[in-house]
Amino acid sequence: MRKFLRSFYYALRGIWKAVEEERNLKVQLLMLVVVVIAGFYYRITDQEWMFVIFSSGLVISLELINSSLERVVDLISKEFNVLAGKAKDIAAGAVLIASVASLIVGILIFKKYIL
Repeated sequence: MRKFLRSFYYALRGIWKAVEEERNLKVQLLMLVVVVIAGFYYRITDQEWMFVIFSSGLVISLELINSSLERVVDLISKEFNVLAGKAKDIAAGAVLIASVASLIVGILIFKKYIL
């Protein structure tokens, strides 16, 4: 049980480090706070909450994976490497796709409340 609980500690520590060090993650978390406040204000449905939670969780998770991959690539490749750059760009692209999809979900959910 102790080992199991320790794994949560390490995961939370990793999230905290990423929040401290990653500007994009801070922006994404700020946007999440805005969306959650708007969700409570407009009293979105349970189904809409599911889409908000899923899309937000996907963006935050991918950002954490992207940040992790960037650190591993930097650790392995000290000098400039074209393949290292491509790996970083591809991971960033995954975050961008999820972010755009999440934005579209937000527009679809909130347009009827705002307009």
